[in-house]
Amino acid sequence: MEVEQAIRGRRTHKAYGSERVDRETLGEILDLARWAPNHHLTNPWRFRVIGPVALERLKRAAGPEAAAKLDRAPTLVVCSCVLGGDEIQDEEDLHATAIAAYIVLLAAHARGLVGYWRTPGVLRTEEGRAAVGLGPDERFVALIHLGHPVQERTAPEREPAENVTQYLD
Repeated sequence: MEVEQAIRGRRTHKAYGSERVDRETLGEILDLARWAPNHHLTNPWRFRVIGPVALERLKRAAGPEAAAKLDRAPTLVVCSCVLGGDEIQDEEDLHATAIAAYIVLLAAHARGLVGYWRTPGVLRTEEGRAAVGLGPDERFVALIHLGHPVQERTAPEREPAENVTQYLD
């Protein structure tokens, strides 16, 4: 798949088939994520693939209403960033981790999978963080839903580039 095609064709999906993403494919996708640009090569990203026991803990922490959204996709990946305490490096590492999360979405798309980047509040609570093993030095970045598509999605209209771009002399 061409890079431009992947960027323009990737869509957020909220409905998935029931089949989990197999471990080998998931490993390939997460391996690609480590190629995100990263100042000083700190490799700050951490990925946790949520299994059934961790999912039940997370659903309990989320409460009944929010728990239903955690059942949308058969494969969930928590993406976090390890912070070292240096304000500038931590900011750079957070941005690098966000790029790594986006690489996960693009790599999944290139393999015919679909995804959804979420930031549910439960992963900013003590109970939610404990449910997935986030340490005190980690910042939650994304809960990535992955799976096989059950529908086609078309691209929404986007703001023209000239409306959001400035060329400075």
